[in-house]
Amino acid sequence: MPPEALISDEAFIKGCAAIGAGLAVGLAGIGAGAGESGIGAAAVGAIAEDRGFLGLGLLFTVIPETIVIFGLVISFILMFAYG
Repeated sequence: MPPEALISDEAFIKGCAAIGAGLAVGLAGIGAGAGESGIGAAAVGAIAEDRGFLGLGLLFTVIPETIVIFGLVISFILMFAYG
């Protein structure tokens, strides 16, 4: 049996879309975690010295999480368009 007959084009596209959606969320999460590690440590240090930095520290800690939301949106687009 030739390899072309083992999987249909539609199944291949759905599989690639699922892999792409998983990579979009996973890599976005890893990137956000790497960015947030340094920001979180600096925010905790600043808040320990002066409590006035609490709001600013929380804001800077939340900003990298928006990258994960973008990855989640891309995964939904991939799954609903091709899945």
